[in-house]
Amino acid sequence: MATYLITGTNRGIGYEYCRQLHARGDVVVAACRKPSPQMEGLGVRIEAGVEITSDGSIARLKQRLRSLPIDVLIHNAGILESTNLKDFDPESVRRQFEVNAIGPLRVTHALLDHLLPGAKVILMTSRMGSIDDNSSGGSYGYRMSKVALCMAGKSLAIDLKSQGIAVALLHPGLVRTRMTGFTAQGITPEESVDGLLARIDNLNLENSGTFWHANGEILPW
Repeated sequence: MATYLITGTNRGIGYEYCRQLHARGDVVVAACRKPSPQMEGLGVRIEAGVEITSDGSIARLKQRLRSLPIDVLIHNAGILESTNLKDFDPESVRRQFEVNAIGPLRVTHALLDHLLPGAKVILMTSRMGSIDDNSSGGSYGYRMSKVALCMAGKSLAIDLKSQGIAVALLHPGLVRTRMTGFTAQGITPEESVDGLLARIDNLNLENSGTFWHANGEILPW
């Protein structure tokens, strides 16, 4: 039994992480801005009012956690806004950087003393953050923020290795969630999280810093 703290848990992949982990007997701390009725009925510890772009909000979360050791910290909170070249919106790009790239680093920094040797940090990124894999262009804010998150994750893997903490960068696949407009081409959150948990369970200091697809494929930078 391990203790998982997960951000962005009120729906979609975040909720499914909580559901599957709770079902297998792990301790779950579900951090979100506002819990959904579905989340409230799950029976896990909910930490509401968590805004990962706010140092004050993160500090209050840390206070409520007290000295709780965290075995796995999963950064799932994120936003996707359309930012194409014709209708370029720099404020949208900034928002996505704040949430998708800087937010996870803020939370990791604040909770470092909760991560003991053997702990794991999981950054939910996207293959849209792969420069080599970009064949369709566009999505400037989302793509750029996810590239930045991948770089942060690689640095964290190097910096935290001496503390015995492993880091993974995970792409969930194309998933049928609200973020993707419940695309019919996507897999279910259940399928995605099943693969993601397999990657997390197999994460160690030897493969720390790897950019994985949920299906186990190593993705290009």
